[in-house]
Amino acid sequence: MKTLYIARHAKSSWDHPELIDEQRPLLEKGIKKTGIITDYLIDNNISVDLIISSHAVRALETAKIIAKAIHYPEDEIIINEHIYFSDIDDLTEQLSNLSDQLKSVMIVGHNPTLTDFANYLLEKKIDWLPTSGIVSINFKTQHWLNLLDSRKTTNFIIYPGLLKKSRNK
Repeated sequence: MKTLYIARHAKSSWDHPELIDEQRPLLEKGIKKTGIITDYLIDNNISVDLIISSHAVRALETAKIIAKAIHYPEDEIIINEHIYFSDIDDLTEQLSNLSDQLKSVMIVGHNPTLTDFANYLLEKKIDWLPTSGIVSINFKTQHWLNLLDSRKTTNFIIYPGLLKKSRNK
């Protein structure tokens, strides 16, 4: 069994137009909303064997917040510039090259690619993966190379607005 977590970066700032897109930092609001997500991950005993993040500041900051919450060593986050520019084929290829010893992997990146990738894998499609949102899918396989050909089960699709609503019920 393999588990994939597709995580979109937290809400980022547009306050500094002089910064190139990759350098945009997170908003405080984005950090707080990611806290709602990390509470869910902690409450559900979620852990990962590997976190791969885009090099963009907002994605890497999000990856570090999640890593800290789930006790994943920040210095073991793999920074992969290809995630920033990737498409479905690129992400599929990156996953297929992973060591089969890894059981669970989280990719932290950007839309529209992550929504497209999630929809490529999900039976029931989503409109849009919001900031700080995570899609979790299990694959009934022992090999990352066989993900696309294996049976899939959606574990959860979470985002701050959804979790906030469920808390208020």
